[in-house]
Amino acid sequence: MSHLIYEGEVYHKRFLPKKHAFTYPFFLLDIDPTSLDTLDSNLLTFNAKDHFGKGENFLENIDAILEEFSLPKPASMRFLTLPRMMNFVFNPISVLVLFNADKKPVDMLVEVHNYNGGRIVYPVKLQEESMERYSGSVFKDMYVSPFLKRDGLYKFVMEYTQEQFNLSITLYEENAKKLVARLTTKAKIFTTSAARGLFFRHLFFTFRVVTRTLWQSLLLYVKGIKYQSVTPQDQIRRY
Repeated sequence: MSHLIYEGEVYHKRFLPKKHAFTYPFFLLDIDPTSLDTLDSNLLTFNAKDHFGKGENFLENIDAILEEFSLPKPASMRFLTLPRMMNFVFNPISVLVLFNADKKPVDMLVEVHNYNGGRIVYPVKLQEESMERYSGSVFKDMYVSPFLKRDGLYKFVMEYTQEQFNLSITLYEENAKKLVARLTTKAKIFTTSAARGLFFRHLFFTFRVVTRTLWQSLLLYVKGIKYQSVTPQDQIRRY
C-alpha cells in the first residue's frame, strides 16, 4: 500500500464539569515508513526529528522505541501524522500502527505533544472488536490542557482501512467520562497533485489548529472551568 491522505474532521465534546463541543476540518498523512524517499512533495514534508527519537533515520528511531517498550519488530507498520507545511508543524497526536503477519493491527504507539514543549509516547495493545475495528486503553501521564487533569485513562477505538481511518479517544478522570475526541476521515492516494490540492485547501492549517485551540480554551475559561497548572515533567520531550 502506498502513502495515503486521510482527510475529514475532528469532533470534540467535553461532558464535565460543563458541556462543550466543536468540530473542525483535519487531515493526516498515512505513511509507509520504509518508503520515506517517495513522500516529499516540496509542499508537504516529513522530518524524523519531529517525532520520537532524536536521530535523522526514522526507521532507526522506530527500532529504538520498539526496544524501549519491549515490542517485537512488526511484519509491517504505518505512521499517521501531520506533515510540515512551509517548514512548520504542530502534531497534537501521531500514531504508529504495528501489524502482524496476518496484516492485522496488534499494537499502536500514540505520540502526543502539548503546547508546553512536552511529548510522550503511549504503547497501546489492540484488541479486535469486530472486522477492521480495534480498541485499547492506556493510563494518561502528561498534561495536555489547562482544563484537564494530567492523569486519567484514555480509551481508543480505531477503524482502519484503505478507504477510511477513524479514531475515537475517550478520556476518563476518576472513572467519569470527561471528554471524547473523534477523528473521521476518508482516504486518497498520495500523489503530487493530491498533495498540492491538500496544501492549498489547508494552507494555514497549523496556524488554525493553534488558534482554534486557544479560542476553545478561552471559551472554557469564560465558562468557569478550573485551570490546571503544567508541571516541569510535562515540559520536556520524553522518548
